[in-house]
Amino acid sequence: MSQEPRPRKQIHLAAHFPGVNNTTVWAAPPASPTTTAGRDAARHPALGSQIDFSSFEHLARTAERGLFDFFFLAEGLRLREHKGRIHDLDVLGRPESLTVLNALAAVTERLGLAGTVSATFNEPYELARRFASLDHLSGGRAAWNVVTTSDAFTGENFRRGGFLDRADRYTRAAEFLATARELWDSRPAGEPPRRVDHRGRHFTVRGEFGVARSPQGHPVVIQAGDSPEGREFAASAADVVFTRHGGLAAGRDFYADVKRRLPAYGRRPADLKIMPGVTFVLGDTLAEAQEQAAEIRRQQVSPQTALVTLEQVWGVDLSSYDPDGPLPDIDPDPDGELARGRVRIADPQAVADKWRALSRAKGLSIRETVIETTGRQSFIGTPESVAREMDDFVQGDAADGFILVPHLTPGGLDSFVARVVPLLQERGVYRTEYTGTTLRSHLGLPDPARPVGKD
Repeated sequence: MSQEPRPRKQIHLAAHFPGVNNTTVWAAPPASPTTTAGRDAARHPALGSQIDFSSFEHLARTAERGLFDFFFLAEGLRLREHKGRIHDLDVLGRPESLTVLNALAAVTERLGLAGTVSATFNEPYELARRFASLDHLSGGRAAWNVVTTSDAFTGENFRRGGFLDRADRYTRAAEFLATARELWDSRPAGEPPRRVDHRGRHFTVRGEFGVARSPQGHPVVIQAGDSPEGREFAASAADVVFTRHGGLAAGRDFYADVKRRLPAYGRRPADLKIMPGVTFVLGDTLAEAQEQAAEIRRQQVSPQTALVTLEQVWGVDLSSYDPDGPLPDIDPDPDGELARGRVRIADPQAVADKWRALSRAKGLSIRETVIETTGRQSFIGTPESVAREMDDFVQGDAADGFILVPHLTPGGLDSFVARVVPLLQERGVYRTEYTGTTLRSHLGLPDPARPVGKD
């Protein structure tokens, strides 16, 4: 007996505000007005700033016009420094995520609003209150990307200071999220609030929660992390996983590994959406898109950026090296001055050996090696080929959708919405209108169980 064909999976899309990372390119690559790149540059001659509200508004409105599930905003708790100097892109700083999202709630109607907030340097009661408030103000569109902070460098900005070991960070994050959910559940709709009496290893919370139960009950929870601890945390507690993978095979392996962990927590595969962060470059031809992508990567990895990236692996000053020359022949120093107090690479020697082998095999310079090894999985091609490849990833169980990270601020998403979204709709794998009002409804996620009253 032949089996019925599996229904085609629907693709979920989200937009990541590119902000101040080195992946942002603040000027369109030079191109003829007859090319895709040239037309996009002409359409957006004045690029925005990472602190102007108009930049956030433009990207959010574009994402909503494209019927995206949510807008995703990262956050940095400290300006990045290297050898005592602040990175150029960080000079103006970054606004606090929830403040921006609350403002965006007033200029959007259906788009989900996701903010990154650390569970290491915040407290459950205050953060639960802020996300519940956003969920109310937006009519049920709030999401929290739960992250942990791993370095003492950031910790210097906080009273407790220091940093936690990896296992302790995830233990704290798990208790933090469980406590927040306990607070959200303490205000059942139509019932008097319940007193919360939480006493755990990391937190003690007593009293009544000050915000009524919000439209979603719990904001959508996003988790970013590819480590074994991160995967287990995602399977136990997250609604969306924000991840990276390098190709179709790696995506399938990650997808299968995380989904197989769900039954242990009484969850179904559909209860967790896996959405890797990806970039895209569109061209009228494949050759044009590839040429533009190569130019973007060269802008993203300047000679100075290449040396900084190398120093973060080697742990020592490499300013005397030529970015267009070969990799250093010295071994990394994991306890070097430039490695102290920062996010540590688990095995810098292994990374150095891998980069050297690649450099020798392909004859790459320092800069070329960094360009090749630090690129995020991207979709590069014509709108038709990009739509087809994205569909292949989702139908092949390598992802449930994608979080797009455009390289231009704030107009980098415009061409995708205009040229790729209609093709996904024609393929029957993407919505043609919003059918619900909450982010949970966009993602097809179940509502959190309603708390049962106590006698």
